[in-house]
Amino acid sequence: MKIWSSEHVFGHPWDTVIKAAMRKYPNPMNPCVVGVDVLERSVDSRGRLHSHRLLSTEWGLPGFVKAILGTSRTLTYIKEHSVVDPVEKKMELCSTNITLTNLVSVNERLVYTPHPEDPEMTVLTQEAIITVKGISLGSYLESLMANTISSNAKKHVCTHSVPQSANGNRVVQAPLRTSC
Repeated sequence: MKIWSSEHVFGHPWDTVIKAAMRKYPNPMNPCVVGVDVLERSVDSRGRLHSHRLLSTEWGLPGFVKAILGTSRTLTYIKEHSVVDPVEKKMELCSTNITLTNLVSVNERLVYTPHPEDPEMTVLTQEAIITVKGISLGSYLESLMANTISSNAKKHVCTHSVPQSANGNRVVQAPLRTSC
């Protein structure tokens, strides 16, 4: 199991960042996401927007990875649930893969909140737990996938980053907190 965590600060107010986050796919910076379908969208009694989406992704896996996984299939689906609370100014998004689950599970959580010291900036906290199952090179593949998540996260950073380790990420040994 590989646990990955990162924090980014966007130089834009929360409202602007949330609008962009809700519209981030399709995106030429991350061509792996080839489709997004809204399955359900509703507003609860507290005024929070709940969205359930299905993301279609196409990963160009190297041939040796396909051989290790025992599949030529690279089209995968991800279920995503988000809650936008305009009163508390918080957006929480949780996603997990729903294909190839016998081989790999990726559970990701993103939380967007206003910066505690500057309301014109927004903090994104991103966490992922990656588990490759029943494969001798599982640890290598988990690290490869964590690096891909990290690389994709860096593509979406607008301006500032909070202090991080030398490789730009904070790897934490803590369980993923899910409330989605």
